[in-house]
Amino acid sequence: MSVSKFETIVYRNIRIPMRDGITLSADIYRPKEDGEYPAIVVRTPYLKTSQVIHDTGTYFAEHGYAVVYMDVRGRGDSDGEFVPYRNDGIDGYDSIEWVAEQPWCTGAVGTMGGSYLGRIQWLTALTKPPHLKAMISAVTPSDPFVEWPTGLPNTQHICWTFMTSGRVMQNINAVDWQTVYDHLPFTTMDEAAGFISEQWREEVSHTQLDDYWKHICYQDKFDQMDVPALHVSGWYDDEQIGTPLNFMGMTNNGETEHARKNQKMLMGPWPHQINRSTKLDDLDFGASSLIDLNAYQRRWFDYWLKGIDNGIMDEPAIDMFVMGENKWRKEKEWPLARTEWTKFYLHSKGNANSRFGDGVLSTTPPTGEEVAGQDEYDYDPKNPVPFITDLVSHQIGGPDDYAAVERRDDVLVYTTEPLEEDVEVTGPVKAHIFASSDAKDTDFMVKLLDVRPSGFAQRLTDGMVRARFREGMEKQVLMEPGTIYPFEIDCWNTSHVFKKGHRIRIEVASSAFPKYDRNLNTGDVLGQTTEMKVAHQTIYHDEEHPSAIVLPIIPK
Repeated sequence: MSVSKFETIVYRNIRIPMRDGITLSADIYRPKEDGEYPAIVVRTPYLKTSQVIHDTGTYFAEHGYAVVYMDVRGRGDSDGEFVPYRNDGIDGYDSIEWVAEQPWCTGAVGTMGGSYLGRIQWLTALTKPPHLKAMISAVTPSDPFVEWPTGLPNTQHICWTFMTSGRVMQNINAVDWQTVYDHLPFTTMDEAAGFISEQWREEVSHTQLDDYWKHICYQDKFDQMDVPALHVSGWYDDEQIGTPLNFMGMTNNGETEHARKNQKMLMGPWPHQINRSTKLDDLDFGASSLIDLNAYQRRWFDYWLKGIDNGIMDEPAIDMFVMGENKWRKEKEWPLARTEWTKFYLHSKGNANSRFGDGVLSTTPPTGEEVAGQDEYDYDPKNPVPFITDLVSHQIGGPDDYAAVERRDDVLVYTTEPLEEDVEVTGPVKAHIFASSDAKDTDFMVKLLDVRPSGFAQRLTDGMVRARFREGMEKQVLMEPGTIYPFEIDCWNTSHVFKKGHRIRIEVASSAFPKYDRNLNTGDVLGQTTEMKVAHQTIYHDEEHPSAIVLPIIPK
């Protein structure tokens, strides 16, 4: 059915007042025809002048919306000082309510955007703007330390801090980022990048979940939010963990039944820049992996802002792409109710070091007859295990081949026999590892991979724990050297079919650099020192210490 389109007009640099007297700058895309239209507010630190923004604003205006693109406080043409996330809740409230009062607005307002633009929608929802009717939150960062459970910002966050350190975008390609990431102490990486950032140094000084960070938390407050939300991300989004957490948080704990029943989630085979290409590195997920995202989002807003009964809320809550099988599928809940949570246990004869070792992964628990119940390696922070990634902060990692990295003896490798049939893994992945160290503090990383018959070891998902935070991010408890501790490692989520003849593999290591900062193994104050220590690590997998990864197997 054809849809008539409105001729559009754009009003540039409209000044929108905030409660403290400063004004923020917005470009407003509207149908040229006089009338009242529902509005979509998009607030960004990345400047409202891009071609993508123009194209998206034009699209929704052509379909009967007023779209308000705004530079956040202190960025672009907006007044004030840019302090990430600290003012965005109340500024979001004031912006929405100003828009709702305009003669060209029906009073129904939605919000949209991804990454920083997604997180500030949640901070705004906490302030309860009366006219906020629905959100589309994409590739949304979590609360502090959920994605970066090290007590410090992600190493590549210094790149983002540099990029947004002025009113306009800074040239991140002008910096030798590898040299910057290698710099110690961590707190002065800004200086190594050629600038001084009070914001960076303050963030580095707060190394646990204290009041400084709790001020910008939202994932512990879903019971204070009553707004329908469409949650969008990709399995290879480097901030993917936030989207399923937000979907589950609102579905289970939203303030009202209205909120709990009106959440949807869209998960594609995409990186942080969602829905841009069918290919990711050497993988091509097929033509169906790209969708008309504008049309998908418009359908959501048509229902919630225009009151069009288009059936979207009668459909299952989840649209997700199953990798390996490379097909879209609809599901009702997350995790899936039919999931068979299956433990794959670590085994070896004591030499699981590298992919040439004897590490085995199987569903058989270890027994007292095991020849060896442990593996050992040395972790040297001067020579960390590399995490394969571009060095800028746009996207951290992908479906990369770790076969070469697995040649290292400080990487333990455990692999199943070739699969006799296809195995689907869809849902949250967690590892339970028993380990000790001769250091007071150290890290443990776990990675899940699909090993093709060619030997290509495709990263699917991974996670880590910093030993001093094993009891939570609100306190630091150092290790007793030689003591065995249980560690639960959140390896985020995936949806992937391991094909017949492929093998399931996990890696265990103590670094993944530069995705995470290097643990210097001394137990000293985080981020402030340069002294390093080699840590001798032991991973246990005997009957008393059955280390395993728990995979969400979906039966055929």
